[in-house]
Amino acid sequence: MKIPLNICHLLLGVQFLLVFLCLIIDKLFMQELPVVSSDSETIIKKPDWLRVKLPIGESYKHVRGLVDTHKLHTICESGNCPNMGECWGEGTATFMILGNICTRSCQFCAVATGRPKAVEWDEPQRVAEAILLMKVKHAVLTSVDRDELPDGGSIIWYNTIKAIKALTPDTTLETLIPDFRGIQDQIQRIIEAAPEVVSHNMETVERITQKVRVQAKYKRSLQVLETLKKGGMRTKTGIMLGIGEQKEEVIQTMKELVSVGCDVLTLGQYLQPTKKHLAVQRFVHPDEFAELRQIGYELGFDYVESGPLVRSSYHSEKHVIAGWGRNKWQEELALMK
Repeated sequence: MKIPLNICHLLLGVQFLLVFLCLIIDKLFMQELPVVSSDSETIIKKPDWLRVKLPIGESYKHVRGLVDTHKLHTICESGNCPNMGECWGEGTATFMILGNICTRSCQFCAVATGRPKAVEWDEPQRVAEAILLMKVKHAVLTSVDRDELPDGGSIIWYNTIKAIKALTPDTTLETLIPDFRGIQDQIQRIIEAAPEVVSHNMETVERITQKVRVQAKYKRSLQVLETLKKGGMRTKTGIMLGIGEQKEEVIQTMKELVSVGCDVLTLGQYLQPTKKHLAVQRFVHPDEFAELRQIGYELGFDYVESGPLVRSSYHSEKHVIAGWGRNKWQEELALMK
């Protein structure tokens, strides 16, 4: 049966009207619904004081060339350090030995986790030669964790320190070491190699250590620092802020570090390397960093480096000098009176 043309037009008109009404109703209801922010919208915006300059300049290019030529790894790159441009521009770098793949999965660290490559036994000499060519007066060494090795990588550590000392005896050296699972023989190798400063980072307060440093232990790290101090080393550690710790917990950690004889403390802002890592809980104001620096000196540290962009090796050439930081702090207090 055929439907009259005028009826078809009427039906089409009704259909159009219904669609139009539906759109209006839908829009009205949508306006009534609350807007829910996505995860990306809840990310805290970086404040102005965390801006850094891009790495440029001839000195930076020179260091870049040496690192590439000698097939070296640097924590500056692997750790996405915000001070790379400044440090490399001054002709210094923090070398990362034992490869660039770590056996641990710390939730704050940009270094890759996985199965490391075989140990390169010529690496100590290559690092020493690069430091000689860079003509630096102070060098910093660090490494990934190599828990799969029987010696934890401590033999390469020993050989690298000795190679640098042999090739550039006037170069002062800071070594930022892993915890070696607390094995005394491995820690003793570092002591026997006798660098000017031995650093091992606590990274955070005790309450959230397991969350931040999955395979590490807070008390074990304290014991490592205590062992190094008893071995005659000038010791150093670093703590990140803005990762979920409380101010009182930071001060408690500082007190415990002083109790094991730690000489140098660095405090810096945690920055999330990727979306897969722990999120920043807050950006700590420079005034709070200044306050913690003051507290650190009052507690008894010999040197406190505290600021949003501070990292373990930042200004480390000054950390070698006993009394330098404390004397500067006392001079500042005298000027305030």
